[in-house]
Amino acid sequence: MKENIMGVDVTTLNEQQLINNIEEDIKQSRKVRIVAINPEKIMMAEKDTNLRELLNESTYQIPDGIGVSIASKLSGGKIRGRVTGIGMMGNLLALANKNEWKIFMYGAKPEIVQQAARTIQERFPKLIVSGTLDGYVQDTQEIITTINKAEPQILFVALGSPKQEFFIKNNMEQLNVNVFQGVGGSFDVYSGHVKLAPELFQKTGTEWLYRLIKQPSRIKRQIALPMFLAKVVSKRNR
Repeated sequence: MKENIMGVDVTTLNEQQLINNIEEDIKQSRKVRIVAINPEKIMMAEKDTNLRELLNESTYQIPDGIGVSIASKLSGGKIRGRVTGIGMMGNLLALANKNEWKIFMYGAKPEIVQQAARTIQERFPKLIVSGTLDGYVQDTQEIITTINKAEPQILFVALGSPKQEFFIKNNMEQLNVNVFQGVGGSFDVYSGHVKLAPELFQKTGTEWLYRLIKQPSRIKRQIALPMFLAKVVSKRNR
């Protein structure tokens, strides 16, 4: 169940439906990949055919970003809530913990991924962190071999977007993994090096405003949101 927003597919499933589907995917030994869709990524995909194809070929395109749900509402769609990338990662960790599954973490700086792995193992004691690799490891064959030896059901890749999504697309057939998710800066959060926006900003979907206040240099990136909504309205009025 998906709807198309400016050429990019987005799932209409809520978080619980997604987790139920993914649990069944793992039990049936299927391979699935999860991508987070936000206005900035949709704007990039409008100009980049390869990125658009990558996003639309993915199994689950989660509506990460308040702009996506607003666009859906303006277009008469069914998406009403967000499923953030880090929220989805948390749900997958809880699922792995319930089933005592293995996860693997690839990306970020060495100290970041290692601290994040320790924090996750403490918080979810029944899952198994079967291995980590930092983002400075560039030898693709070494990465594939290391991950396959660890035998994880779930792989989290933190290389930044869209690099992490292209890594997953290009290598998932050689990787003996069921679930692939690009998680951006989520390792930084789990390691404690970056704090999430206060709950008020999270509940209102205005984390972008919090980050802009903290880092005014992000203004060029945040311009994508009003431009995106303006395009959605323009297309709707045609």
